[in-house]
Amino acid sequence: MKINEIAKNANTSALVLAHLSGDLKNRALKSMANILEDNWNIILKANEKDLEFAKKEGIASALIARLALNEEKIRGMAKGIRSVVALPDPVGQVKSVMEMDQDLLVKQVTCPIGVIGAIFESRPDAVPQISSLCLKSGNAVILKGGTEAQNSNKVIVKLLVEAIGEVPGVPKSAIQMIETRSEVADMLKEDKYIHLVVPRGSNAFVKYIQENTRIPVLGHSEGVCHVYIDKFADLDKSVRICLDSKLQYPAACNAMETLLVHKDFAENVLPNLVKRLNEKNVELLGCAATSNLALGVLPASEADWDMEYNDLKLSIKIVDSFSEAVKFINKHGSGHTDVIITEDLERAEQFLNEISSSSVMWNASTRFADGFRYGLGAEIGISTNRTHARGPVGLEGLVIYKYKLYGNGQVASDYSGANAREFTHKPLGVRLDHDGSV
Repeated sequence: MKINEIAKNANTSALVLAHLSGDLKNRALKSMANILEDNWNIILKANEKDLEFAKKEGIASALIARLALNEEKIRGMAKGIRSVVALPDPVGQVKSVMEMDQDLLVKQVTCPIGVIGAIFESRPDAVPQISSLCLKSGNAVILKGGTEAQNSNKVIVKLLVEAIGEVPGVPKSAIQMIETRSEVADMLKEDKYIHLVVPRGSNAFVKYIQENTRIPVLGHSEGVCHVYIDKFADLDKSVRICLDSKLQYPAACNAMETLLVHKDFAENVLPNLVKRLNEKNVELLGCAATSNLALGVLPASEADWDMEYNDLKLSIKIVDSFSEAVKFINKHGSGHTDVIITEDLERAEQFLNEISSSSVMWNASTRFADGFRYGLGAEIGISTNRTHARGPVGLEGLVIYKYKLYGNGQVASDYSGANAREFTHKPLGVRLDHDGSV
């Protein structure tokens, strides 16, 4: 099928999805969760082919870690879909009601975006995450995963389409998949039928998408995440948080890539922390002061401060002050996730206010920057854009709004000229009901 046809079908489906009831969407989602659990063995067989291909192609170990599935991960996929079922329907929520005049009301009501083009890396578990969020928010989705995950993605999409096809009223073309780079290039031209593109990948890849389409693009290019250990930090918390931020899943976009340490606390924490990281085979690069203080730290280049390693590699810098740390992060960070470790509440609040990233944290691991962990059910991606959706983008980031105006024969000319009526512009309290009632 040609991309134009796929996009048209998606748009037709989106018009149907936009007014489906929450109950019907939830039935489809439950069916999707069940079918993944029931067919875990088929998914794993497809995943084995992808892993063989990835190893033959010499794909980086970090990407292979993202690609690999097991029975537990598949159960996690189903659990993620069910967590989306449990969330309120984001469509049809009345955000505000304004009385413009007597018997003339305008309501601001949430509605789906339409058709989402989702292009992502070698993570088959992204398929059910993205699909479930799009369906619940009333959006159709066209998926494009990495070539290395093609077999897994095909099987998962086939199962999901089969699942929603069992629920009358839910269009099967709500979830579709494309496979080739040339199809991506064609998809980027479909600005008539596709309303948002969400790319997840390298900086160069995201820039390519942004520069080659008129469709709005939502996403993040890199995850250069920082942890700053302040001079008022707790030693045990510092070690625990840093080890988790780097080691819990080094390939993740929310893993720590640069560690900053205040000079007055460096001797307390760095020797032991460096030793612990060395034991876990983390390659360490650092400034001259760090290298002098701890064994096994190689000199860092200027380019290292801007690197997303996605691997067992970490840059370390000792800073002279809190303000230097803030300036450094705002200069070298990617706007993804940054952490301060300190026992000083005032210092922590200042950090959370002054760092311009989409997620800022106090005394917690960078790994918490995740849609599921934030209670969003899942995420379609993490956005560092300065638009309506930032950070992990869940259901709320996949709806926009429309204005509904209710009149009783009024015309605009009544409100202009010498004897014009005056608008009352009286805000009215609202109940957030799906029937739009005030």
